[in-house]
Amino acid sequence: MKTKLLAALTLVTPLFFTSVVNAANPQQVQKLLSTGECIQCDLSGADLSGAHLIGADLRGANLQGANLEEANIEGADFTGANLQGANLKSAFATNVNFKKANLNGVNFTNAMITDSNVYGASMKNLTITNADIYNTGIGIGGDNAEIPDWDQQIETYKQE
Repeated sequence: MKTKLLAALTLVTPLFFTSVVNAANPQQVQKLLSTGECIQCDLSGADLSGAHLIGADLRGANLQGANLEEANIEGADFTGANLQGANLKSAFATNVNFKKANLNGVNFTNAMITDSNVYGASMKNLTITNADIYNTGIGIGGDNAEIPDWDQQIETYKQE
């Protein structure tokens, strides 16, 4: 009896782990790759390594634990997105909107991050080893640093 129970558990256990690891909705991943838009999609754990997501609209999307290694996310909008624990190693992130995004635990090793908006983003435990960061409010320390909001700056500019 114990042998049958052990055999059944051995066969069923990988199924539980597979569903946790592959949490991304395949249809939503395909939608993103074909249209460049996936607002509030579940892309958690998705493998988007090397993807060209230039100008992609990912507002409010769940990308927790997603692999975006070497992805080009230039001009993408991640406003309010959850990127907790995502891998953006060697990603190209120019003019990206991370406003109010969850960037906790994101790996930005060797990433190029330029002119990106991180206003109101949560940025605890980032890995930024060898990252090139310019004109973006990501750095070491500085809890009291003032990070400008793109939207507010645009409205001020329009009024002038």
